[in-house]
Amino acid sequence: EDEEEEEILTPAQLIHKLEEAWLNEKFSPDLLECKSEIVECVMEQLDHMEKNLQRAKKGDLKITVHRMEMERIRYVLSSYLRSRLQKIEKFFPHILEKERSRPETEPSFLSAQEVAFAKEYASNCESHLKKLALKRMPPNLQALDVIKAVAKPNLDSFVFLRVKEKQENVLVEPETGDQREYTVDLEEGSQHLMRYRMIAPLVASGAVQLI
Repeated sequence: EDEEEEEILTPAQLIHKLEEAWLNEKFSPDLLECKSEIVECVMEQLDHMEKNLQRAKKGDLKITVHRMEMERIRYVLSSYLRSRLQKIEKFFPHILEKERSRPETEPSFLSAQEVAFAKEYASNCESHLKKLALKRMPPNLQALDVIKAVAKPNLDSFVFLRVKEKQENVLVEPETGDQREYTVDLEEGSQHLMRYRMIAPLVASGAVQLI
């Protein structure tokens, strides 16, 4: 595990990893595991690129090209982080409950900054609701179950995906009283439209890429 964590990536591979995380987060209905290490490495890479540009000769065409690439990377990075914050705002009770019930041996899906943001956002929402509406209601109606009040992520929504690693006997539809279970083989490079709930583990493992 230590060897995997210390995997050395080239700058191009690092940006590719960021783009994959960005697309998965953008198209997944649920909040995915935070790629904190990738984010930190990309920010360090951007700082390194900025320092290199400052040492370059003025008028060099490469400066313009590198500036454009840096802006593209910053856009992907900010869009990735923004997508995560939007999901935290939308589903904060469920995300915090998942974080509270997480075994200590399992990694958090949130960064430390995201945990702090989610808790502060939840506190602000609760305070706002109490001041705006709940205190004007009868005492028996003032209790608020935020978990029930806020919608959960729709894991049954359909997503487009591209297969990176061949998968066999992937469950598409579970067995019900009206139909037998339905499985398919996913060939490497093929693209599909499937229910997210069924392929969520494959997204997490990197076997498929949302597109």
